Amino acid sequence: MATADERGNGIHIGSVQGAFAIGDHNTVTHNEGVTAPAVDPAQEELLRAVRELRDDLGRAVPGPQVAALTVELTDTETEITGSGAAGPGRLARLRTALADAGAVVGMLSSGAAVVHAVAALVSG
Repeated sequence: MATADERGNGIHIGSVQGAFAIGDHNTVTHNEGVTAPAVDPAQEELLRAVRELRDDLGRAVPGPQVAALTVELTDTETEITGSGAAGPGRLARLRTALADAGAVVGMLSSGAAVVHAVAALVSG
């Protein structure tokens, strides 16, 4: 509880830098200086190709392989945007999902781009 200052006011704030809260049950989140993780060019290319393929799959005939691939594409995008890179396990799962949905992926140029980007990251 604040005591009154010389002007009779209970709270006096001269200047503030950063984040603060006044009152009960407040939450403050201060993200100054927090930046997105750096993404290397190969991961950036994979991310672009993943997004394009996912968009193309939205127009494909639905099926279990397409659904599983869509989940892997979404998870790959989340991992790259969150940490800056898709790890080896994620790349392996994506590669398997691409192979399982090969009939659909083979008909899409965006599918070939993802296959190429994954192969470059796995071998390099």
